[in-house]
Amino acid sequence: MISADSPLPPLPRVVIHYCTGCRWLLRAGWLAQELLTTFEKELSEVALRPGSGGVFRVEVDGELLWDRKAEDGFPELKILKQRLRDRIAPDKPLGHSDRP
Repeated sequence: MISADSPLPPLPRVVIHYCTGCRWLLRAGWLAQELLTTFEKELSEVALRPGSGGVFRVEVDGELLWDRKAEDGFPELKILKQRLRDRIAPDKPLGHSDRP
């Protein structure tokens, strides 16, 4: 049981690693905006981390959610939201993003 003076556990942090040479900043920024809008009370922040070599990865608290190279493409927003929700807020409804 958590008492009133106990500190709350820190909220999760998402990091989007994107390739600057590929010009994927806008894509990373759009994903960050969408995740912050959907999970405004469940996330502490979404950070953008520039990289190179075609990188496009999404991590939550250091755990991989999506890797463009491993998944053979960019994430659909619906799939990314579902994966993030399953990790940080399993009971959160996602509205139309929950539909098949």
